[in-house]
Amino acid sequence: MISSRGYAAFTPKGELAPFDFERREPEPNDVVIEILYCGICHSDIHQVREEWGPSHFPLVPGHEIIGKVVRTGSAVTRFKPGDVAGVGVFVDSCRECAECRSGNEHFCVKAPVWTYNAEDPRHGGFTYGGYSNNIVVHEDYVLRIPPGLDLAAAAPLLCAGITTYSPLRHWKVGPGQKVGIVGLGGLGHMALKFSRALGASHIVQFTTSPNKRDDALRLGAHEVVISRDERAVMAHAGTFDFILDAVSANHDVNVLLSLLKRDGHLVLVGLPSEPLAVGAFPLISGRKSLSGSMIGGIRETQEMLDFCGAHGIVADIERIPIQKVNEAYERTIRADVKYRFVIDLSSLK
Repeated sequence: MISSRGYAAFTPKGELAPFDFERREPEPNDVVIEILYCGICHSDIHQVREEWGPSHFPLVPGHEIIGKVVRTGSAVTRFKPGDVAGVGVFVDSCRECAECRSGNEHFCVKAPVWTYNAEDPRHGGFTYGGYSNNIVVHEDYVLRIPPGLDLAAAAPLLCAGITTYSPLRHWKVGPGQKVGIVGLGGLGHMALKFSRALGASHIVQFTTSPNKRDDALRLGAHEVVISRDERAVMAHAGTFDFILDAVSANHDVNVLLSLLKRDGHLVLVGLPSEPLAVGAFPLISGRKSLSGSMIGGIRETQEMLDFCGAHGIVADIERIPIQKVNEAYERTIRADVKYRFVIDLSSLK
């Protein structure tokens, strides 16, 4: 077994603290990665605090992982020691269902094996995530990180990046389109960067915070609308081809539907805690669609990383030592970060 060190939550809603544990020895197709950086995703907090149902403790969070390959199994062909590699939201899947065979492992009918807090059907026990010094993953679920990217700032691409890139690509956002981004946080700021790089003709950032106007323009918006200004919002009624909704607080999506033109798309990537009330008339008036999107498969995630390498796209981050993880959780809840915390795992040493 491989000795590992990290930070874990030991009880629901408890603070994270140092934790020593073991990972499996690499099998023939496994890659052993020394973790350099790991982003903090709000879903880490939800699971540590059991806001999405029961969790398994001790719980080592983290699924925005960047590291260096230090060992490979005898059958590994895609990686070698010294390579920079990434691990995202899941580390395995059934590999047999239609979703897995089509490159949509995140929709695996038997459920993906999430990077942490998930039962591991092949090896037993529960998975431990990236708030640690190493991880062992089958090479088919490991990503190549393009050269030239700031590695710490690239870590959030493994979740926040693919979560926003996937719907923009699926709905073919590009030149000639007017795009709206709702919410300017970890997801929204990535959506702005991607929309601009994909060539959207006019990008409008909707935010409740007037003090984010300059940031939104810097990140790629052509225009900023304060969501509480009803007149400013409705001035855009019926004009959007596509709106990406990255808000996790409860809000009225019917207003957003009214901003779409005929055959426009509103896509949810945020996770409000309460069910959304959707009226039929805003949908049928203009043949509009309301959809959702969740991360992406390995193939699409690699496409996203290569796109970021070609366009120099990374997240805006605040780098922290792991000893400040509990403080970072509280600041994340207050939205007091621009726009993603990333843990420097050298601080474990």
